[in-house]
Amino acid sequence: MESQGRDEMKGPVLHIVVVGFHHKKGCQVEFSYPPLMPNEGHDSSLLPEEWKYLPFLALPDGAHNYQEDTVYFHLPPLSVDMKCVYGVSCYRQIEAKALKVRQADVTRETVQKSVCVLSRVPLYGLLQAKLQLITHAYFEEKDFSQISILKELYEHMNGSLRGSALEGSQVYLGLSPRDLILHFQHKVLILFKLILLEKKVLFYVSPVNRLVGALMTVLSLFPGMIEHGLVDSSHYKPKSSVSDDPSLVESGLGAEEFVSVSVTDIAHANMEATQPAAEGDSNHLKPPSRTSPESSESDWETLDPSVLEEPKEPAAGSSGSDMPDAFDSKPGTPITVQPLGVSGQAGVIQGLVSGLEEDQYGLPLPIFTKGYLCLPYMALQQHHLLSDVTVRGFVAGATNILFRQQRHLSDAIVEVEEARIQIQDPELRKILSLTTADLRFADYLVKHVTENRDDVFLDGTGWEGGDEWIRAQFTLYLHSLLSSALQQDNERLLADYGVPFIGAWKNTHNFRVWFSNKHPGMTAITPGHPFQGQYSVADVKLRLSHSVQNSERGKKIGNAMITTSRSVVQTGKAVGQSVGGALTSAKSAMSSWFSTLAQPQPLTPSSGPEPASEVKP
Repeated sequence: MESQGRDEMKGPVLHIVVVGFHHKKGCQVEFSYPPLMPNEGHDSSLLPEEWKYLPFLALPDGAHNYQEDTVYFHLPPLSVDMKCVYGVSCYRQIEAKALKVRQADVTRETVQKSVCVLSRVPLYGLLQAKLQLITHAYFEEKDFSQISILKELYEHMNGSLRGSALEGSQVYLGLSPRDLILHFQHKVLILFKLILLEKKVLFYVSPVNRLVGALMTVLSLFPGMIEHGLVDSSHYKPKSSVSDDPSLVESGLGAEEFVSVSVTDIAHANMEATQPAAEGDSNHLKPPSRTSPESSESDWETLDPSVLEEPKEPAAGSSGSDMPDAFDSKPGTPITVQPLGVSGQAGVIQGLVSGLEEDQYGLPLPIFTKGYLCLPYMALQQHHLLSDVTVRGFVAGATNILFRQQRHLSDAIVEVEEARIQIQDPELRKILSLTTADLRFADYLVKHVTENRDDVFLDGTGWEGGDEWIRAQFTLYLHSLLSSALQQDNERLLADYGVPFIGAWKNTHNFRVWFSNKHPGMTAITPGHPFQGQYSVADVKLRLSHSVQNSERGKKIGNAMITTSRSVVQTGKAVGQSVGGALTSAKSAMSSWFSTLAQPQPLTPSSGPEPASEVKP
């Protein structure tokens, strides 16, 4: 309690830091207020050992390719009573000839600097909004020795943010689930379930602001995760030498591949206060034997003969009417009960087992604890964390191609630009296959977002189809999933979420911790998938559409049909009107034939139904 009181007196902002790129020394801290090290000046470049990656996080790889960028990053705590440090950095570059005061060490044509805030609170968007204005003003001075504006920023932030509660409107500023669903469509649900399994998930795209925006928006779908679930997400220790990391040495990447010239910061990590891996860690899949990019096609999305197989109907003794709140009406009719807010009636209390501040439902789930890291942006110097034995898993973002090339170090690579999830292990693809109920849920979200795209939702602040509405639907989904998982003997309830997925999830650390305690709010949650119901032809169409439109094989078939169509047209033009006339006659004959088939035909006992043509992928 005393340490918490001291933290409140200090304020939520720890430091304002300026990081620059030196042509000989690489990325380095040029200014910090208050000083990062005791008994040092504001211009000292010395760093605590735990924060040695700070310059490379604040000034990201390939920053010289952009005029400006924004980075979210996490730093490990400096003491036992401290939690994760949340960093926001605004990067800009300016032509050296534009400077009013040009210092002697400025030898390049451009000057690259970042201004960053190190905070105790995860107010990424709010900190970014304030920081961008100050960074712009700082660069407009064209004299980087004018640091008074940075000191004023420190005082202003601590004054305005002191004592402010972590509310959704502040925490989620700049994180838009609407944009995420418009881009990823149904795959947002796959990402949601992937993180629940505590796998090694790597997001990849450039520039960094797109990367951290997509990653943190996915995490914002988990109730209470950003507000209270990331406090233990950065507990790692840095290495001491790049020579200890053979993967970087073998890659042959030189200093010119990234902003920093001094790549001497990569090494072995030993996690402080890390408990032994949980029993369920054996559930993590081993690196697949296949490593070629060609073999990493998302086969789990392709049309497979078993793709239409659904969970079997319950036995005669277990009628569907025994299922609470199940319905057998139109499958398109969802349960749209508005879930209770995370910070609602009962507020949050300290979890007895998880150590996190939880609501009455036991949320946020303790996913990012005990060696499961969340690194919105990962610098090249942190590459060793991908294979560190003390790291159970991670959700991390990267812009350097080295991370994407070494696929065997991650369970899944999320290529944000193409909205593609690369998963090599076939077993994991099977576990993550969306059930019919899941597809209904995802389709329900997509339709509401796309249909309301051009009306009152100008900034995503409306309710139905808006950002808060989407988060409410995922809260309902997770509440229902937790409640269903408590039903040990009802296989039909679990089948709507996927029996393989439920089995894998129950072996994770986050589920075992949640299950080990009682949560009073769960008594009000009805078990069962929000979109449960009987299967219909509409579900078959939905699954076929999902498989064909979103699989690599389906895309190839579609492209082949388009190419063939173009070839026929071009051939007709090349040969002349005779071929065109023949094609027109053939088209007319086919039209007449289809019209004949459409007429009602008398049925005779001897004529059975036409055998259905086999559809092959």
